[in-house]
Amino acid sequence: MNSEPIPSYLRPEDLEGFVGQPHLVGTGKPISIFLENGKVPSMIFRGPPGCGKTTMAHIISKKLNPDPVAGTGQCFFHLSGVTSKKDDLKEIIEIAKKNVAYGKSTIVFLDEIHRWNKAQQDTLLPYVEKGTIILIGATTENPSFTINNALISRCRVFVFEALKEDEIADFIKKNLEKIKKNHPKIRISDENILLASKLGNGDLRNSLNVLESAIMMKGAEVQRGKGAKDKYDEKDEQDKCVSLTDQDILSAGQKSVYYDRDSEEHYNIISAVHKSLRDGDGDAACYWIQRMLMGGEDPLYICRRLMRFASEDIGPADNNALLLSTTVYDAVQKIGMPECDVFIFQLAIYLAKAKKNNLTYRVAIATRQDVEKYGNLPVPMVIRNAPTKLMGELGYGKDYKYAHNDPSAKDQQHMPDQLKNRKYL
Repeated sequence: MNSEPIPSYLRPEDLEGFVGQPHLVGTGKPISIFLENGKVPSMIFRGPPGCGKTTMAHIISKKLNPDPVAGTGQCFFHLSGVTSKKDDLKEIIEIAKKNVAYGKSTIVFLDEIHRWNKAQQDTLLPYVEKGTIILIGATTENPSFTINNALISRCRVFVFEALKEDEIADFIKKNLEKIKKNHPKIRISDENILLASKLGNGDLRNSLNVLESAIMMKGAEVQRGKGAKDKYDEKDEQDKCVSLTDQDILSAGQKSVYYDRDSEEHYNIISAVHKSLRDGDGDAACYWIQRMLMGGEDPLYICRRLMRFASEDIGPADNNALLLSTTVYDAVQKIGMPECDVFIFQLAIYLAKAKKNNLTYRVAIATRQDVEKYGNLPVPMVIRNAPTKLMGELGYGKDYKYAHNDPSAKDQQHMPDQLKNRKYL
């Protein structure tokens, strides 16, 4: 019996076993082409948890280095953006330089690369540029906001999508015999698999953890002699096997999830923060923010949402709200967790107590609706730019009044004809 967790021993070792991401893997798709040619660039994988980013990095390493024993014997390194430091990278670089002499590729997989600050990310640049290492960075965040432009320009960025329920279910079914081999006394139905796939919320690892938790809990029941007898049919009675129920799967799913940054609960909680602030309930807002922080949410994500709130729900009623929001974002970015939590709470308290006005939000909605309805309406001739003589002759800027010299300039037509009398403010 294999003591490894199910997600570990079911990890695919080649593209044939890889699940999902048909836009990246398959005939004529970029990652498959790279591997066929035997030359892989440094890459950034952006996507939600459990969609195959880490697995793909392992597959690439194995494909490029089928015989890792030659040379230094080590060609794949897994770093964490949370716990790994620059010194860890220095040790890897020395090994990578030796691998180059043996014609081996050294892959550095940096999970949660967005957790490294600018200075840490900068240390990667020369080695990525020279090809000393192949960097594969994994992130759940938008690289445009969290990864240095210089590093992005040296990498290919690929977006991994959350897996579909049927993709997860098919993967489990294909590997069901391996699971049964390790848990021969537990019967798993197609219905169990479908439910576990659904509870994973697009996260294969989460679905497998749910299934494994259900199996372990059911196995404990069998050991105690409880809840099994009424599940046996004649064959089960002889083999002493017990079947999983949907309730087993549901119970395991409820117990395995605390806070998932890409699940429905993530959006429920950030919605609770926003609405609590809108209603002036700072106590509730601070509670929900703490839930997110303790669940591992990126504090900068929370800051971005509070920044949006400052403009959407407070706006011109208190312009300092937006100024404080940007200041707190900068402070959180510089200090990081866990010390930055007080900055976020200070901002939340201020926003909850501030006067509310949603004028800017209403203006944004109304103007968007008009643009969508009327399309590209022409700019009135009087306020058009006229940098050339021909444009002037065509009437561009004709009779334009300069507001600093002529108070009546405010009465000029500034809106398109179809929206001549439209008021947003």
